[in-house]
Amino acid sequence: MQKMNIVSAMTGVITCVSVVSCASGDKKKEQKPLNIVYIMTDDHTAQMMSCYDTRYMDTPNLDRIAADGVRFTQSFVANSLSGPSRACMITGKHSCSNKFYDNTTCVFDSSQQTFPKLLQQAGYQTALVGKWHLESLPSGFDYWEIIPGQGYYYNPDFITQNNDTIQRHGYITNLITDDAIDWMENKRDPKKPFCLLIHHKAIHRNWMADISNLTLYEDKTFPLPDNFFDDYEGRPAAAAQEMSIVKNMDMLYDLKMLLPDKESRLKSLYEEFLGRMDKEQRDAWDRFYVPVINDFYSKNLQGEELANWKFQRYMRDYMKTVKSLDDNVGRVLDYLKEKGLLDNTLVVYTSDQGFYMGEHGWFDKRFMYEESMRTPLIMRLPQGLERRGDITEMVQNIDYAPTFLELTGAEIPADIQGVSLVPLLKGEHPKEWRKALYYHFYEYPAEHMVKRHYGIRTERYKLIHFYDDIDEWELYDLQSDSTEMHNLYGKTGYDSLTIELKRALLNLQVMYSDSIYRR
Repeated sequence: MQKMNIVSAMTGVITCVSVVSCASGDKKKEQKPLNIVYIMTDDHTAQMMSCYDTRYMDTPNLDRIAADGVRFTQSFVANSLSGPSRACMITGKHSCSNKFYDNTTCVFDSSQQTFPKLLQQAGYQTALVGKWHLESLPSGFDYWEIIPGQGYYYNPDFITQNNDTIQRHGYITNLITDDAIDWMENKRDPKKPFCLLIHHKAIHRNWMADISNLTLYEDKTFPLPDNFFDDYEGRPAAAAQEMSIVKNMDMLYDLKMLLPDKESRLKSLYEEFLGRMDKEQRDAWDRFYVPVINDFYSKNLQGEELANWKFQRYMRDYMKTVKSLDDNVGRVLDYLKEKGLLDNTLVVYTSDQGFYMGEHGWFDKRFMYEESMRTPLIMRLPQGLERRGDITEMVQNIDYAPTFLELTGAEIPADIQGVSLVPLLKGEHPKEWRKALYYHFYEYPAEHMVKRHYGIRTERYKLIHFYDDIDEWELYDLQSDSTEMHNLYGKTGYDSLTIELKRALLNLQVMYSDSIYRR
């Protein structure tokens, strides 16, 4: 078994240098200031992007970003939950430092330091459109318009800077893109550089597609993941979750099989969503779903047949929601190209975390397992950054803030915990790059009932500690067990590795000052 000297290496975090541009001094004088367009979605997983995975669907516009820049193949989050992940991203700090631990008990302290505020101080215009999901109102933005909470897919509400809540007519992914393009075209000062955050509701549960895409992918049949019927042997925390496609996916809310005499826990919420539609939208919705509903109830599926049917329905609805997102990413890229902005604009696409597409039998996220800890990250690079292709170093969403600051010439405060990715974008491979990542999930008890846990991930191994109402450890060799089915903790031959990983984990907790839940 491979022995790793990770204790001494895990603190090898590079020091950011004050590089404003990757071009030479002469070129730098000729270049326009760098703009940033940062597109983020909710619950979009790399399995459903063709630049990462070609098994399921094509995402040609997202692929354009990767083709003209870089694809990070080892991109991860620090806390796989929407609000906490966004707080990590905007502050460059772990949840233990930005104090936004979960979606149920926390309100983001908007007075704290964030990268948009630091960009403002450096002379940038900043804007945010779409999903905020941090409970407090945004600060650090010259312009913002956000959806309350999770928002609605159809005819959604928006909160404006005047603290008015207004309803807009249309499909939310289109509306957010409309607002973003309108700000770039009509509301910003063209003499100043800008940073625009386009943050979408899609592809969040319950995956309600635009009516123009309802009939797509109905001819596709997807193979069940090999571990779809996982029995969670040796993993009691995994067994205790409530995010099973078979057991917990709601027939009416998630899968839209609504009939008047059918009941479910989330029926009223789905009816509320449908009630947002106008007559034309609802008629189109019913034209598609009524035949599907009638066919489903006529078959009275049971057991594995029902499980497979739910998986197929889920996959199709998810893909249809991605299709609208991909189309709207194309609109933004086309606008930037038309206006001559691509050469001096960094375009970033990512999600707030990954998602399960049937792996382990699940939907949703939260766990430190690969499908939810991983998140897609692709960047279309401006002139002066000539790196192309894959970046294989381990990166985390706390790294975005220092990256944006360094690229724009803004100072990176010493208390930011992330690491600037600029050396990687320049084509460098720093020997002292980090050798381990820290993760901590706090939200329990709550929706899906995933136990609290923290852990460390290295290039090869992952050690997780589930705590609070449970005290269980899990160890995985990702090289031989990429789907994390075999818990090696306590097995013969792994004692020294476990000790080394625990020591490295403790060092990470000390480095990030995460001492509240340490055991």
